[in-house]
Amino acid sequence: MANEYLKKIKHFRILVMGRANAGKTTILQRVCNSMDEPEIFDGKGNKVWTCRVTDSPECFQRGYHDIQHELVFRSNPGFVFHDSCGFEAGCAQEFDQMRNFVTERAVTTRVNERIHAIWFCIPMTDCHRTVTAAEQKFFNECDTRHVPVIVLVTKGDAMYVEAIQQLEDEGFEIKEVPEMVVAKKEGELRDKCLGHVKHKLDRCKFPPKGYVSLQRMHQEDADCTSLMECTANMLNEEGLQRLLISTQQSSIGICVKYAVDK
Repeated sequence: MANEYLKKIKHFRILVMGRANAGKTTILQRVCNSMDEPEIFDGKGNKVWTCRVTDSPECFQRGYHDIQHELVFRSNPGFVFHDSCGFEAGCAQEFDQMRNFVTERAVTTRVNERIHAIWFCIPMTDCHRTVTAAEQKFFNECDTRHVPVIVLVTKGDAMYVEAIQQLEDEGFEIKEVPEMVVAKKEGELRDKCLGHVKHKLDRCKFPPKGYVSLQRMHQEDADCTSLMECTANMLNEEGLQRLLISTQQSSIGICVKYAVDK
């Protein structure tokens, strides 16, 4: 019965959430091995609008398509993405629409419309306000018990500048500091920021299932292995794990690792 159910699923479907400038589009491009823009469909196969990656974040984030619309990359149509469309800005109506979408799509009997994971992007660009009130509202009021939520702490490379500043404050002459010392300080700052996010969100009513720190996603060869592994590990059905692993194209290593482990 489970195998028959899984055979009906044609796509791995992910809801992507996060405030503007969280790096969502870039992450999806890396996951799908693409530099192109996603195409947008209305759920019935009709193209709605093509989002250009050169458009402003607000263009992608708010108002030009709704959460029901499907974002698909030509390079990997096995993934279907949905965007939360800006509830983070504090609009009550958009929050209610998003919450209804999550609760309905997590358990719908129309299995090919069910969302399998949520990626919630939180940027490190402002570590002092890493978790906003709107984000805490989501994890306290949106029931995600039927779909795993993975927090993607994005733009970790923003910690490089802060690492340099802290080393200068400590009396180092930056031109003479080995790169490995800078990298160590950068890693410490990322860990601290990630720890702050975990501390805030793990106390919520519906906390995330997992956390992943991502950096340098703007690079074409950026590694998405940790994201794929975390997402696969949070899925509660082996069939869905296989679907995700076979759909993703960003890491051959995870395919090999999964085959060996299973």
